[in-house]
Amino acid sequence: DTQHPAPAAPPGKHLQLLLRCSREAKNCAYCPYSRFPVGAALLTASGEIFSGCNVENACYSLGVCAERTAIQKAISEGHTSFRAMAIASDMGDTFIVPCGACRQVMREFGTDWDVYLTKADGSYIVKRLEELLPLSFGPEDLKK
Repeated sequence: DTQHPAPAAPPGKHLQLLLRCSREAKNCAYCPYSRFPVGAALLTASGEIFSGCNVENACYSLGVCAERTAIQKAISEGHTSFRAMAIASDMGDTFIVPCGACRQVMREFGTDWDVYLTKADGSYIVKRLEELLPLSFGPEDLKK
């Protein structure tokens, strides 16, 4: 676990923008029930960024996480190859991590991409998706 003060490292010039987009997306979160805003920004293989926020619903189970919102937006625009995702929240003392459902949805699109887990102060750690969901099940397993 390498903790970085804020900016540095790959994906190069996109990192600062990716981190900023995740923070901006968090500000759009619709979370009147949990009061736990989350934002995510997804970097595609072609260099485009799609952001998403959590969207809650009075029927709690119909809410959707920021990570899945960003992925669904990218997929709906024809992107299926991803390089990195940054996730932002207001958590001050610990790094935000994706829930299990989001990890599995992310896994659908490979295991070899980076996930930037941030704190409210902008510091972050980087994990490979395969670290967040070890021994995972994916599309290739259906062909066995």
